[in-house]
Amino acid sequence: MLRTLLAPRLVALHLLVIGVLVSFTLLGRWQLGVFEASGQPRLAADPPPVAVTELTQAGRHTPVEAAGRRVTATGTYDAGGQLLVADRVADVDAPGGRAARDQGFWLLTPLRLTDGTLVAVIRGWVSSPQDPAAAVPEGTVTVTGRLRPAEQTDAVQRSARALPAGQVATVSTSELINVWTDAPLRDGFVVATAQEPASLATPVAVSPPTEGMGLTWRNLAYAAQWWVFAIFAVYMWFHFVRDAVRTDRANRTGQAAPAAPGGPAPGADIV
Repeated sequence: MLRTLLAPRLVALHLLVIGVLVSFTLLGRWQLGVFEASGQPRLAADPPPVAVTELTQAGRHTPVEAAGRRVTATGTYDAGGQLLVADRVADVDAPGGRAARDQGFWLLTPLRLTDGTLVAVIRGWVSSPQDPAAAVPEGTVTVTGRLRPAEQTDAVQRSARALPAGQVATVSTSELINVWTDAPLRDGFVVATAQEPASLATPVAVSPPTEGMGLTWRNLAYAAQWWVFAIFAVYMWFHFVRDAVRTDRANRTGQAAPAAPGGPAPGADIV
């Protein structure tokens, strides 16, 4: 049997099947990777900055499609209204609250625009409230950043400890309107990426807008198809090898093929 399996024609068959299996498996894995990648968010269009007043209003929620848009805002900071968002790292998408306890603070400062309304601005990140960078600049400033929707009050897992005065756990418009009561507050907040004059605080990283992509089920079907082809190749290889072994065994035992119906029996004399 071993000599049959190592016959040149079967060795060629073995090598062919191995090549088919490797190729079809890799092709199936490639199509599966395309399927998996199709569901991941991709960068959306990122238009030039617009005035924050074009995308936000007081008393109305910020449109979903405005999240992540680049905006500009010019006004003066209200130093007396500055708050510290506790237990945060310098990344707006990173988890806060208990997951980032004692990691630092966002500088949340109301910016009074020329129309008298307020917009919440994350000016940057500091490691402690005593950091000199927490000081609020005086005079007119121009902020460039990305607009974010207001956080929900349960957006973070809060610690059991009570926050001291001047600190909050989330950037929630519904909470801030009860703190900054001297002017209408626009919904959402701006994460500053640049400021004139420049800020000394560490910038908080904020990602550009993304859009969800639907899964391409066709690629999953292609992956399954390639793997079915690989299984079929193994099935055909098994049958070819089995037939070759049976034929070789029959030849070695001297068995002859059965006679055709109506013909003479093997070995019979013909008169």
